Amino acid sequence: MIDPQRSTPENLVARVRAVLPSLTPSAQIIARLILDDPATVARSTITELSAASSTSEATIVRTARVLGFSGYAQLRLALAAAAAATRQGPDRLVPGDLAPDDPLSDVIAKVTRAEREAIEDTAAQLSPERLGAVVDAIIGARRVDVYGVAASGLVAADMAQKLLRIGLSSHAFTDAHLALTSAVLLKSGDVAVGVSCTGETPDVLEPMRLAHKAGATTVAITNNPRSSLAEVSDHVLISAGRETAFRPGALASRISQLLVVDYVFVGVAQRTSEVSNDALRTTRDAVDQFLTESRARPRRPS
Repeated sequence: MIDPQRSTPENLVARVRAVLPSLTPSAQIIARLILDDPATVARSTITELSAASSTSEATIVRTARVLGFSGYAQLRLALAAAAAATRQGPDRLVPGDLAPDDPLSDVIAKVTRAEREAIEDTAAQLSPERLGAVVDAIIGARRVDVYGVAASGLVAADMAQKLLRIGLSSHAFTDAHLALTSAVLLKSGDVAVGVSCTGETPDVLEPMRLAHKAGATTVAITNNPRSSLAEVSDHVLISAGRETAFRPGALASRISQLLVVDYVFVGVAQRTSEVSNDALRTTRDAVDQFLTESRARPRRPS
Protein backbone atom coordinates (compact mmCIF):
# COMPACT_ATOMS: atom_id res chain seq x y z
CA MET A 1 0.00 0.00 0.00
CA ILE A 2 1.04 3.59 -0.60
CA ASP A 3 1.99 5.43 2.56
CA PRO A 4 -0.52 8.32 2.86
CA GLN A 5 2.23 10.48 4.36
CA ARG A 6 4.43 9.98 1.30
CA SER A 7 1.74 9.87 -1.39
CA THR A 8 1.97 12.84 -3.77
CA PRO A 9 0.36 13.68 -7.11
CA GLU A 10 3.72 13.02 -8.77
CA ASN A 11 4.28 9.50 -7.46
CA LEU A 12 0.65 8.57 -8.19
CA VAL A 13 1.12 9.61 -11.82
CA ALA A 14 4.44 7.77 -11.96
CA ARG A 15 2.92 4.58 -10.53
CA VAL A 16 0.00 4.62 -12.97
CA ARG A 17 2.38 5.00 -15.89
CA ALA A 18 4.74 2.34 -14.55
CA VAL A 19 2.15 -0.40 -14.14
CA LEU A 20 0.13 0.45 -17.27
CA PRO A 21 1.83 -2.07 -19.61
CA SER A 22 1.31 -4.94 -17.16
CA LEU A 23 -2.39 -4.33 -16.50
CA THR A 24 -5.21 -6.33 -18.01
CA PRO A 25 -6.98 -4.69 -20.98
CA SER A 26 -9.90 -3.68 -18.76
CA ALA A 27 -7.64 -2.23 -16.08
CA GLN A 28 -5.69 -0.35 -18.77
CA ILE A 29 -8.89 1.43 -19.77
CA ILE A 30 -9.31 2.67 -16.20
CA ALA A 31 -5.65 3.65 -15.92
CA ARG A 32 -5.81 5.65 -19.15
CA LEU A 33 -8.90 7.46 -17.91
CA ILE A 34 -6.95 8.36 -14.77
CA LEU A 35 -4.04 9.72 -16.79
CA ASP A 36 -6.28 11.58 -19.27
CA ASP A 37 -8.66 13.22 -16.81
CA PRO A 38 -7.97 12.64 -13.10
CA ALA A 39 -10.45 15.35 -12.07
CA THR A 40 -13.37 13.59 -13.75
CA VAL A 41 -12.41 10.22 -12.28
CA ALA A 42 -12.06 11.83 -8.84
CA ARG A 43 -15.62 13.19 -9.11
CA SER A 44 -17.06 9.89 -10.32
CA THR A 45 -18.64 7.29 -8.11
CA ILE A 46 -17.56 3.72 -8.72
CA THR A 47 -20.85 3.11 -10.53
CA GLU A 48 -20.32 6.12 -12.79
CA LEU A 49 -16.74 5.10 -13.58
CA SER A 50 -17.90 1.57 -14.30
CA ALA A 51 -20.37 2.90 -16.87
CA ALA A 52 -17.87 5.34 -18.41
CA SER A 53 -15.17 2.69 -18.78
CA SER A 54 -17.46 -0.25 -19.63
CA THR A 55 -15.71 -2.26 -16.92
CA SER A 56 -16.99 -3.89 -13.76
CA GLU A 57 -16.85 -2.33 -10.31
CA ALA A 58 -14.71 -5.28 -9.20
CA THR A 59 -12.17 -4.41 -11.91
CA ILE A 60 -12.05 -0.83 -10.66
CA VAL A 61 -11.37 -1.99 -7.11
CA ARG A 62 -8.65 -4.40 -8.29
CA THR A 63 -7.03 -1.60 -10.31
CA ALA A 64 -7.03 0.68 -7.27
CA ARG A 65 -5.31 -2.04 -5.24
CA VAL A 66 -2.68 -2.61 -7.95
CA LEU A 67 -1.93 1.12 -7.70
CA GLY A 68 -1.33 0.70 -3.99
CA PHE A 69 -4.67 1.80 -2.48
CA SER A 70 -7.00 -0.14 -0.23
CA GLY A 71 -9.97 0.68 -2.46
CA TYR A 72 -11.54 3.11 -4.89
CA ALA A 73 -12.46 5.69 -2.25
CA GLN A 74 -8.80 6.14 -1.25
CA LEU A 75 -7.80 6.37 -4.92
CA ARG A 76 -10.41 9.12 -5.52
CA LEU A 77 -8.90 11.24 -2.75
CA ALA A 78 -5.42 10.92 -4.27
CA LEU A 79 -6.77 11.74 -7.73
CA ALA A 80 -8.43 14.88 -6.41
CA ALA A 81 -5.04 16.03 -5.11
CA ALA A 82 -3.41 15.16 -8.45
CA ALA A 83 -6.06 17.13 -10.35
CA ALA A 84 -5.58 20.13 -8.07
CA ALA A 85 -1.81 20.04 -8.61
CA THR A 86 -2.35 19.89 -12.36
CA ARG A 87 -4.56 23.00 -12.29
CA GLN A 88 -1.84 24.88 -10.40
CA GLY A 89 0.87 24.28 -12.98
CA PRO A 90 1.59 22.89 -16.43
CA ASP A 91 -0.15 19.72 -17.54
CA ARG A 92 1.69 16.91 -15.74
CA LEU A 93 -0.54 14.06 -16.80
CA VAL A 94 -0.83 14.48 -20.56
CA PRO A 95 2.41 15.87 -21.99
CA GLY A 96 1.11 15.90 -25.55
CA ASP A 97 2.29 13.53 -28.27
CA LEU A 98 4.56 14.67 -31.05
CA ALA A 99 2.88 15.06 -34.42
CA PRO A 100 4.53 14.77 -37.88
CA ASP A 101 3.71 18.40 -38.65
CA ASP A 102 4.87 19.88 -35.32
CA PRO A 103 7.19 22.87 -35.77
CA LEU A 104 10.62 22.46 -34.23
CA SER A 105 9.65 24.89 -31.47
CA ASP A 106 6.94 22.41 -30.39
CA VAL A 107 9.38 19.51 -30.73
CA ILE A 108 11.76 21.26 -28.33
CA ALA A 109 8.99 22.04 -25.85
CA LYS A 110 7.36 18.61 -25.93
CA VAL A 111 10.56 16.58 -25.78
CA THR A 112 11.88 18.78 -22.97
CA ARG A 113 8.69 18.32 -20.98
CA ALA A 114 8.67 14.55 -21.55
CA GLU A 115 12.30 14.26 -20.42
CA ARG A 116 11.64 16.45 -17.37
CA GLU A 117 8.58 14.42 -16.40
CA ALA A 118 10.53 11.17 -16.76
CA ILE A 119 13.10 12.52 -14.32
CA GLU A 120 10.46 13.85 -11.90
CA ASP A 121 8.43 10.63 -12.03
CA THR A 122 11.52 8.53 -11.37
CA ALA A 123 12.53 10.65 -8.39
CA ALA A 124 8.97 10.60 -7.01
CA GLN A 125 8.70 6.83 -6.79
CA LEU A 126 12.25 5.85 -5.76
CA SER A 127 12.49 5.34 -2.01
CA PRO A 128 15.77 5.96 -0.16
CA GLU A 129 15.36 2.56 1.51
CA ARG A 130 15.35 0.68 -1.81
CA LEU A 131 18.25 2.70 -3.14
CA GLY A 132 20.19 2.16 0.10
CA ALA A 133 19.78 -1.61 -0.14
CA VAL A 134 21.25 -1.61 -3.65
CA VAL A 135 24.12 0.65 -2.59
CA ASP A 136 24.91 -1.71 0.31
CA ALA A 137 24.92 -4.73 -2.00
CA ILE A 138 27.27 -3.10 -4.50
CA ILE A 139 29.69 -1.85 -1.85
CA GLY A 140 30.11 -5.38 -0.54
CA ALA A 141 30.27 -7.07 -3.93
CA ARG A 142 33.25 -8.93 -5.36
CA ARG A 143 32.12 -7.89 -8.83
CA VAL A 144 29.15 -6.14 -10.44
CA ASP A 145 27.95 -7.34 -13.85
CA VAL A 146 25.39 -5.27 -15.74
CA TYR A 147 23.16 -6.59 -18.54
CA GLY A 148 21.29 -4.56 -21.15
CA VAL A 149 20.70 -4.44 -24.90
CA ALA A 150 20.12 -1.62 -27.40
CA ALA A 151 19.47 1.67 -25.54
CA SER A 152 19.49 -0.16 -22.21
CA GLY A 153 22.87 -1.55 -23.20
CA LEU A 154 24.21 2.00 -23.33
CA VAL A 155 22.87 2.52 -19.81
CA ALA A 156 24.53 -0.72 -18.69
CA ALA A 157 27.85 0.48 -20.13
CA ASP A 158 27.47 3.83 -18.37
CA MET A 159 26.88 2.12 -15.02
CA ALA A 160 29.84 -0.24 -15.42
CA GLN A 161 32.28 2.51 -16.38
CA LYS A 162 31.14 4.73 -13.50
CA LEU A 163 31.68 1.96 -10.96
CA LEU A 164 35.01 1.07 -12.57
CA ARG A 165 36.17 4.69 -12.16
CA ILE A 166 35.81 4.38 -8.38
CA GLY A 167 37.70 1.12 -8.15
CA LEU A 168 34.94 -1.48 -8.31
CA SER A 169 35.19 -4.53 -10.55
CA SER A 170 32.31 -3.93 -12.93
CA HIS A 171 31.54 -5.11 -16.46
CA ALA A 172 28.71 -4.43 -18.91
CA PHE A 173 27.40 -7.18 -21.19
CA THR A 174 25.26 -6.29 -24.21
CA ASP A 175 25.69 -9.59 -26.02
CA ALA A 176 23.33 -12.34 -24.84
CA HIS A 177 25.91 -15.14 -25.10
CA LEU A 178 28.51 -13.22 -23.10
CA ALA A 179 25.87 -12.21 -20.57
CA LEU A 180 24.91 -15.85 -20.04
CA THR A 181 28.59 -16.76 -19.65
CA SER A 182 28.99 -14.04 -17.05
CA ALA A 183 25.85 -14.99 -15.15
CA VAL A 184 26.66 -18.65 -14.59
CA LEU A 185 30.07 -17.73 -13.16
CA LEU A 186 28.74 -15.34 -10.55
CA LYS A 187 28.72 -16.33 -6.89
CA SER A 188 27.11 -15.36 -3.62
CA GLY A 189 28.23 -11.84 -2.82
CA ASP A 190 28.37 -10.77 -6.47
CA VAL A 191 25.79 -8.39 -7.91
CA ALA A 192 23.98 -8.69 -11.24
CA VAL A 193 22.08 -5.67 -12.57
CA GLY A 194 19.52 -6.04 -15.36
CA VAL A 195 18.43 -2.95 -17.30
CA SER A 196 15.21 -3.26 -19.31
CA CYS A 197 12.38 -0.79 -19.88
CA THR A 198 9.70 -3.48 -20.20
CA GLY A 199 11.35 -5.95 -17.86
CA GLU A 200 10.64 -8.68 -20.41
CA THR A 201 13.73 -8.51 -22.67
CA PRO A 202 14.88 -12.15 -23.05
CA ASP A 203 18.55 -11.16 -23.50
CA VAL A 204 18.45 -9.53 -20.05
CA LEU A 205 15.92 -11.74 -18.32
CA GLU A 206 17.66 -15.08 -18.86
CA PRO A 207 21.10 -13.96 -17.58
CA MET A 208 19.39 -12.46 -14.54
CA ARG A 209 17.61 -15.74 -13.85
CA LEU A 210 20.91 -17.61 -14.08
CA ALA A 211 22.66 -15.05 -11.87
CA HIS A 212 19.92 -15.39 -9.27
CA LYS A 213 20.22 -19.17 -9.42
CA ALA A 214 24.00 -18.90 -8.99
CA GLY A 215 23.48 -17.00 -5.73
CA ALA A 216 24.26 -13.46 -6.86
CA THR A 217 22.26 -10.49 -5.58
CA THR A 218 20.05 -9.35 -8.46
CA VAL A 219 18.98 -5.76 -9.13
CA ALA A 220 16.45 -4.64 -11.74
CA ILE A 221 16.28 -1.20 -13.33
CA THR A 222 12.95 -1.21 -15.15
CA ASN A 223 9.83 0.81 -15.88
CA ASN A 224 7.58 -2.11 -14.98
CA PRO A 225 7.44 -3.15 -11.31
CA ARG A 226 5.22 -6.12 -12.20
CA SER A 227 7.55 -7.51 -14.88
CA SER A 228 9.33 -10.86 -15.05
CA LEU A 229 12.62 -9.05 -14.43
CA ALA A 230 11.23 -7.54 -11.23
CA GLU A 231 10.07 -10.96 -10.07
CA VAL A 232 13.53 -12.52 -10.43
CA SER A 233 15.31 -9.57 -8.76
CA ASP A 234 16.11 -9.10 -5.08
CA HIS A 235 15.92 -5.32 -5.49
CA VAL A 236 13.90 -3.27 -7.98
CA LEU A 237 14.61 0.36 -8.92
CA ILE A 238 11.81 1.84 -11.00
CA SER A 239 12.58 4.22 -13.85
CA ALA A 240 9.90 6.14 -15.73
CA GLY A 241 9.26 7.27 -19.28
CA ARG A 242 6.21 7.85 -21.40
CA GLU A 243 6.07 6.36 -24.88
CA THR A 244 4.91 8.55 -27.78
CA ALA A 245 4.68 8.05 -31.53
CA PHE A 246 8.20 9.43 -32.07
CA ARG A 247 9.63 8.28 -28.73
CA PRO A 248 9.48 4.48 -28.42
CA GLY A 249 10.07 2.81 -25.09
CA ALA A 250 13.85 2.72 -25.44
CA LEU A 251 14.09 6.48 -25.90
CA ALA A 252 11.47 7.30 -23.30
CA SER A 253 13.24 5.30 -20.61
CA ARG A 254 16.87 6.16 -21.34
CA ILE A 255 17.03 9.41 -19.39
CA SER A 256 15.32 7.98 -16.32
CA GLN A 257 17.49 4.84 -16.39
CA LEU A 258 20.61 7.00 -16.48
CA LEU A 259 19.22 8.97 -13.55
CA VAL A 260 18.83 5.77 -11.51
CA VAL A 261 22.41 4.80 -12.39
CA ASP A 262 23.58 8.21 -11.15
CA TYR A 263 21.68 7.73 -7.88
CA VAL A 264 23.42 4.40 -7.34
CA PHE A 265 26.86 5.71 -8.34
CA VAL A 266 26.70 8.75 -6.07
CA GLY A 267 25.39 6.63 -3.19
CA VAL A 268 28.25 4.17 -3.55
CA ALA A 269 30.84 6.95 -3.97
CA GLN A 270 29.57 8.68 -0.82
CA ARG A 271 29.72 5.54 1.29
CA THR A 272 33.24 4.71 0.05
CA SER A 273 34.47 8.30 -0.23
CA GLU A 274 38.05 7.66 0.89
CA VAL A 275 38.62 4.84 -1.59
CA SER A 276 36.46 6.29 -4.38
CA ASN A 277 38.07 9.73 -4.22
CA ASP A 278 41.53 8.18 -4.54
CA ALA A 279 40.33 6.04 -7.45
CA LEU A 280 38.73 9.00 -9.23
CA ARG A 281 41.91 11.02 -8.81
CA THR A 282 44.13 8.18 -10.05
CA THR A 283 41.98 7.42 -13.10
CA ARG A 284 41.61 11.10 -13.96
CA ASP A 285 45.38 11.59 -13.72
CA ALA A 286 45.98 8.61 -16.01
CA VAL A 287 43.63 10.00 -18.66
CA ASP A 288 45.05 13.53 -18.34
CA GLN A 289 48.62 12.23 -18.71
CA PHE A 290 47.65 10.24 -21.79
CA LEU A 291 46.02 13.28 -23.40
CA THR A 292 48.97 15.52 -22.56
CA GLU A 293 51.50 13.09 -24.02
CA SER A 294 49.34 12.52 -27.09
CA ARG A 295 49.15 16.24 -27.83
CA ALA A 296 52.92 16.61 -27.31
CA ARG A 297 53.81 13.95 -29.89
CA PRO A 298 54.81 15.35 -33.28
CA ARG A 299 52.17 14.76 -35.90
CA ARG A 300 53.02 12.70 -38.93
CA PRO A 301 52.91 14.60 -42.18
CA SER A 302 49.72 13.89 -44.11
